[in-house]
Amino acid sequence: MNALNGWENFYVIVGSSAGALIGLQFVVIALIADTPAVRDGAQASGAFSTPSVVHFGVVLLLSAMLSAPWRGIPPIAALWGLLGASGLVYSLTVTRRLRRQRIYEPVFEDWLFHALFPLAAYAILAASALAALSRARPALFLVAAASLLLLFIGIHNAWDAVTYHVFVKRRGHDEAEGDRREE
Repeated sequence: MNALNGWENFYVIVGSSAGALIGLQFVVIALIADTPAVRDGAQASGAFSTPSVVHFGVVLLLSAMLSAPWRGIPPIAALWGLLGASGLVYSLTVTRRLRRQRIYEPVFEDWLFHALFPLAAYAILAASALAALSRARPALFLVAAASLLLLFIGIHNAWDAVTYHVFVKRRGHDEAEGDRREE
């Protein structure tokens, strides 16, 4: 299929990166697992941690789908359009979780990277499926842009979560341990 020619390296690189970052996120979660559990922690995880793995997974899935030997654009466009529509619903769910969780008060950057940017990426993905039916080449650039945006969102959010756990929660835990030892 002529429209997908030349995209192989892009999706090998992006898909491999997403797969590696999923694995790295699980390693980091295992390393910080000994921090004390907090009330409503699962609620915050659904708003802050889980979406990063989902975004990386979507990028990995897109990379696999677009690397497959399709006979034409319509079937793959339908699949990535469905993925984009599902991502829109998921983004709205995450936004609701951000509002409901009470462990951390989101700041502007959090709303941008956990709600607005993912919503935009999934909207681009869904819209590009419709565009692909008449203009496949530009639509593929939109899919690539959405993939990269989701990859960078995931990197940002994973880094943000790690730094929060290391520099805020861990420090508070270590200070509390020190206070107990002094007593």
